[in-house]
Formats: sequence, structure tokens, C-alpha cells
Amino acid sequence: MKRKGLLLALFSALLVLLTGCNQLAVLNPKGPVAKTQSQVIIFSILTMAFILLVVYTLYIYMLTKYRASKAAPDYEPPHVEGSKWLEITWITIPIIIVAVLSVVTVRSTSAVEKVPEGYEDQKPLVIYAASSNWKWHFSYPEEGIETVNYVNFPTNRPIEFRLYSFGPITSFWIPQLAGQKYAMSDMVNTLNIVAEHEGSYMGKNSNFSGEGFAHMEFEALAMTPSKYDEWVKEVKDTASELTEPEFDKLLETAHVGRQTYTSTHLAFRPAPEGENAGHHHGGENGAVEESGQTEMDHSTMDHSEMDMTESSEHGAHN
Repeated sequence: MKRKGLLLALFSALLVLLTGCNQLAVLNPKGPVAKTQSQVIIFSILTMAFILLVVYTLYIYMLTKYRASKAAPDYEPPHVEGSKWLEITWITIPIIIVAVLSVVTVRSTSAVEKVPEGYEDQKPLVIYAASSNWKWHFSYPEEGIETVNYVNFPTNRPIEFRLYSFGPITSFWIPQLAGQKYAMSDMVNTLNIVAEHEGSYMGKNSNFSGEGFAHMEFEALAMTPSKYDEWVKEVKDTASELTEPEFDKLLETAHVGRQTYTSTHLAFRPAPEGENAGHHHGGENGAVEESGQTEMDHSTMDHSEMDMTESSEHGAHN
């Protein structure tokens, strides 16, 4: 009785705690990308729940049907041959489950990598999202402005985030709008989202990147196109220009608040894409590597020129 009472108390406490929880952000999507991912998560949960239900039902049935009996000690059960159809059944069912989940996963992954359906004809708003220890820098090349630790964008318009890092690998994630994607130092990853509802959404770094990892949260504010245009105009009228020394100071400072500038760091510290791909931008290591590569190139050229000169002289002598 005491054990039953304890289990009942624990179960009641669990129910109270669960009823007080807010809806999970990933299951409360506010855009088509997050909606696709939410549907995949729910489908996977229901599939696994159905499998558990079947397994536990069979488990209880087997325990009941083949439980110990009062047969004589010398009783020997009759020999039963295996069934090939049972073997085929319990091999085929897992294959079907894995195949279905694989198809759903591949199709949804392909869908979220593209501009959401219905928005293909619109020009996306490009926002460069760069991480540094431990903050986020958002550059708007179209508007010529930059923000730190917050990002604003219009609703019902495709947003193309171009992700990279000025430090360790991080993971850009706005749970109610899209899944996470990595930001790395030597390449740019692209994340497409659309916000179909106005609101303030939590963004964060979902990849552990050091002691300041817990502070790498930012606000993603989706606003109507008219309000977005007003905000851009206000920034251009009131914010100060972002200079290279100011940006270097930002990189060196571990924690800063929300910042706004009327220019971007892309002019003097471009993203690692195109000609800049493969280089460590913004660090002493990058300068050393580029310097070393330049010296090696010059050395190679010098040796090539010497060989050509010697070959020319040898030909003239002959």
C-alpha cells in the first residue's frame, strides 16, 4: 500500500508540473520551415509511440499466456518448429518502419533547404549572421546597417541568413521559425526562413562553444513590412557608423548588449565566401597563413623564373 501511495503521489506531482509547462517552441511554429519540421517531429513521436504500444501489448500477452504453471516437475513441453512467416514478419516490419522514416526525413530536409513554397518569386532579404565569443552580429548589406544581439525582419518575406563565425563553431537557431544550422569560420552556410506572424522569437546558439555559451541568446523580431521600413529609417537617422577599430573592440569584448550601426563590417572584414572562402578572416592566424602563402608563392615564382632563365641561356648557348 505504501508503495502504491508513493507512486500515486509522484504521478500526481508530474501531472501538476506538466500542466504548468508552456508549449514547446519547436511544436509552436510561426513559419513554413518550422511547421514542416514540427510535423516531422510529431509524426516520428506518434510512430515510436505506436511501436511501444505494440511491443508492450505483446510483452504483457506473452507474460500472461506463458507464465509459470503447476505442471509436474518432469513435464516436457512439446517441440515446436519455427515459423518462417513469423521470421519474415518481424524482419519486414522494422525495414518498413525505417524506410518510411527515412523517406519522410529526406523529403523534409530537402524542403527546408529551399525557399519555402509559395515565396519562390519574392526577392529574399539577405542577412549575414556572424558569431563571436559570445555574441551575434547581424549585417544587412541591402540596407547598409548592422545590429548586435538582435535581428529584425519583415513578415511574409523570405529571409536568407548567411552564417559564419569569428571563433569556434556555433549553431544558429530560432526554434519557432527554423531548425538549427552551424556557423563556421571558413565557410558560409545558408538558412532560409519565413515568418508568417508578427512577434518576438527567441534565438540562440545551440552548440556548446565555451564558458559564455549560455549568454548567446538574441531576439528575432518579426514585424510588418511598413514597421520594418520605419525601423531601418530610424537606424540610419540615429545610429553611429561601425568602424574597423570599433568592430575589433566588439570582437575582443566577451559580453555586450544590443548595438546598432549605420554601416556593416563586411566592407573591411568580408564573409568567407567566394574569393574569401578558406581563409581565417579577422585573426592573427589568418594574417600569418596568408603571409606564409604569399612567401611560398613568391618562392615558387622565383624558382620557376630561374629555371626558365637557365633553360633559355642553355638553348642560346647550344
